[in-house]
Amino acid sequence: MKISFPAKARQRRYYMALFLSFCCYTHAAAQLNKAEATALIGRILPGKAAAFKVESLPAKAARDSFEIESNGGKIILRGNNGVAIASALYHYLAEYAHCQITWNGTNLRLPDRLPLVPQQVQRRSPYQYRYYLNYCTFNYSMSWWNWERWEKEIDWMALHGINMPLAITGEEYTWYLVYKDLGFTDAELQDFFSGPAYFAWFWMGNLDGWGGPLPLSWMKSHHALQVKILQRERALGMKPVLPAFTGHVPTAFKKRFPAAKLITTNWKNGFADTEILDAADPLFAMLGKKFLEKQTQLYGTDHLYSADTFNENEPPSDDPSFLSGLSARVYEGMKQADTAAVWVMQGWLFYSDRKFWKAPQVEALLKAVPNDKMILLDLAAEIEPVWKRTDAFYGKPWIWNMLNNFGGNVNLFGRMEGAASGPALALNDASSGNMAGIGLTMEAIEQNPVLYELMMEHTWQSQPVPLDDWLRKYIRNRYRSENADLVKAWDILKHTVYNGQAIRDGAESIITGRPTFDSTAEWTRTRLNYPPLELLPAWDLFIKAAAAGINTDGFCYDLVDISRQVLANYALPLQQRWVRAFREKDNAAFNTYSSRYLALISDMDNLLATRKDFMLGPWLSTARSWGATSAEKALYEHNARDLITLWGDANSPLHEYANRQWSGLLNDFYKPRWKQFFQILQHSLQTGTTPDLAAFDKQIRAWEWQWVNRQQAFAVSPQGNSIQTARRLYDKYRTVIEEAYQNK
Repeated sequence: MKISFPAKARQRRYYMALFLSFCCYTHAAAQLNKAEATALIGRILPGKAAAFKVESLPAKAARDSFEIESNGGKIILRGNNGVAIASALYHYLAEYAHCQITWNGTNLRLPDRLPLVPQQVQRRSPYQYRYYLNYCTFNYSMSWWNWERWEKEIDWMALHGINMPLAITGEEYTWYLVYKDLGFTDAELQDFFSGPAYFAWFWMGNLDGWGGPLPLSWMKSHHALQVKILQRERALGMKPVLPAFTGHVPTAFKKRFPAAKLITTNWKNGFADTEILDAADPLFAMLGKKFLEKQTQLYGTDHLYSADTFNENEPPSDDPSFLSGLSARVYEGMKQADTAAVWVMQGWLFYSDRKFWKAPQVEALLKAVPNDKMILLDLAAEIEPVWKRTDAFYGKPWIWNMLNNFGGNVNLFGRMEGAASGPALALNDASSGNMAGIGLTMEAIEQNPVLYELMMEHTWQSQPVPLDDWLRKYIRNRYRSENADLVKAWDILKHTVYNGQAIRDGAESIITGRPTFDSTAEWTRTRLNYPPLELLPAWDLFIKAAAAGINTDGFCYDLVDISRQVLANYALPLQQRWVRAFREKDNAAFNTYSSRYLALISDMDNLLATRKDFMLGPWLSTARSWGATSAEKALYEHNARDLITLWGDANSPLHEYANRQWSGLLNDFYKPRWKQFFQILQHSLQTGTTPDLAAFDKQIRAWEWQWVNRQQAFAVSPQGNSIQTARRLYDKYRTVIEEAYQNK
């Protein structure tokens, strides 16, 4: 990797101009940028933008607010910044024009004459912060995003009231420049930076180099992308959270700094050791300062910095004094570069390793930093509210977050009742301390849109959301109909897939698991939070609504998703039938049920091919689009294939963690795996021998790794009609599935 710099004088002028530009954006964040807010309206409603007028409201004690009214034939949107204006727009669209904008289905069908607002609407957020994103989201969903896709997401964020987004795109470029300034060679850094699909875990210190070597062209292009992202977020009034140093350094660091105190750690997921610079080493503060100074030169700052020490890696000591000193030094490294620095910490470690992080350890880590210099993210508060067992994070401002999705798995799942009430109950709880915000911290997006719409309803209210009333509004806006059958269907969904009971996160289908006789497989957990038979009436009602002519974008997505879930669930009893047939040495029955199992996979593939939301092709094609050479394209495709299948190498213990029920992946990866398994079982039945499952495991791991290393294009545009395909599969499977559950 080589980089050519301008002459030093020109370089200083460049950085100064860029810094001043960012300073302007940061300063303007507290004020309404009318031009940017108006431009957002134009992007959302290009044919109706002239019907809206943007006016400013004064900032009120760090709480965003908006107003809406009709005047002079126009819809007046007032707000103290662009996020407030965008939220006002979305409130108008949802409440008066009955529209909706989600990742998975949008309804912007407006009448020629926009509805008037009968009386002025006023809203003020009870939350200073509305946080967005998880480190993992940047890879499980965002690995290959270009500016066009980021622009849409930033608009979505503003419409939903987000004002505190995590912004870690381009971090690798900053580190590259820092290490080059310290004299590191390209050869010494080559094995440090991971491939693009693994940045989240590289940034968190879990792995080095996997999926690389990272081309410099990627670093440069994503530096430019980060500039655009931050400029837009700040212009809309958001305060992005940028990364800070947590100690992760290259293995070559020891060579450059022989006296450095390094801690060797291992993530225990099949990857090599990584090196963490001891926070007690003076080099820690030096390196942390250099990083923030370079980052500020490149991107400016809003003084919010994300840093997570020992993410899924246990510290070397549980001594509270050690942890207190560690925390104090991490913060001091930030403070040396920015006296206004505020440390934003993901509270995941307190959830994922609660055996280590008992009350004395948590208290020691947190109390070493001033209360006004740290913000805690209760990262999965809907699953387990850590604030309740940490005395509300010992006085620190903290944010109630919903995580919901792990690994980008495709499933219908969520804690709907909890999302409707959890944030407000915490806000109004006398023991919740300094609760300062709400947020979304899912590992991946573009699924279960109802949960994220519901969660962000809290932005502008302090009381629980009346769920049944809210669902009726959601149905009306999503389907342009108040169809009684769909109201009944969503009541069923609320009590089945979205009841949030029994399991931590959504169940996967046995189809996505490495072939097995068991009812579950590693990282493919098939336990449901409802009896699968109870989901069938919702499928009936959606099919009935389709016959009645409901066909909006959101309806087609939901129909496909519900059909997919019913079929994915059915794979388990079907599997149990061929397992029983094999164990009873019934060759005919085994052939029948194994054939039906393979046919089910293909039917699901055909169904999912009708929606871009569920297709492998776009994931791979956008990955390749970042490559400047054939070698880079191949590298990025390898990253894209690996993450969603093996995650690591052929022996990765994380295989299937990020499994996806996607068209293309079902027919080209999951189905051939099962087919190979059935072949050895058929041979076993025919010859009367015991199948060599150990040999098959070795064989299939090699085959999977070959698949990861292939290059092959898949369809990038939907094929077929969602409603017609769903109805055909309903006719084929509905009775069969009910009988399978009843006979179980």
